[in-house]
Amino acid sequence: MTVDHRADSSPCAGRNPVRPRRSGDRPCACTASLDAALTVTAADADFYTWFNRGSADTCGHSLYELLHPGAPALLGHHFARLAQGHSARFTEPVLALRTPDELLPGQLTGTAVHPPSGPVGYVVTFTPDRVLRPGTARRRAHHLSPTGARILEGIAAGASTDQLASRLCLSRQGVVYHVTGMMRALDAPNRAALVARAQFLGLLTVGTWPPRVVPECVHETGHRRQAQGGRPHDGAIGGRPGR
Repeated sequence: MTVDHRADSSPCAGRNPVRPRRSGDRPCACTASLDAALTVTAADADFYTWFNRGSADTCGHSLYELLHPGAPALLGHHFARLAQGHSARFTEPVLALRTPDELLPGQLTGTAVHPPSGPVGYVVTFTPDRVLRPGTARRRAHHLSPTGARILEGIAAGASTDQLASRLCLSRQGVVYHVTGMMRALDAPNRAALVARAQFLGLLTVGTWPPRVVPECVHETGHRRQAQGGRPHDGAIGGRPGR
């Protein structure tokens, strides 16, 4: 299965991605075909528009080159399950990289194409939300404690609970406590969703690997007050519980 490179006749072909045209309450989606290695082999006109790339800068490139650096950790197991026939489709929140400092949040849906002979292929559909410019979400996001920030960075890089405990001189229970608090604060049901939510909110930097928490999002007041015998700052995510 392939997707025609030519502009289609859909009402949203070639629309300005900053203000997506919507049908009812749904933004226009775009579609691309991938080979077994997740290399883009074809895409529709809206895909080039939303991702701010021409055909030459899209086809022949990995899907992961078009997404936030944390995408492989979030999507890799989904594509593996599709290839093995263990799932029919998946949908995950992602951040498209329109430019090095301009993010486009949306939902990526993937399905597998199993030809009679030859390797598996994939079709992905990206349904954009809106353009998220640097700092717009950070002003609304909670702050992280220094410990919470380091744990979030570790989770985003794929570190296990035991690895984080050893690295930060914490017990496993301590790591789990911090992670649970961040998941609750960011309304994330699991660790993968926690990373995706943190990326969406601008807590993690774009264009760096391993991911780093934006310095402005780290709040050290609680730890300074705790060292002086006071309670930690209540607004910092991932801090220790007050007495």
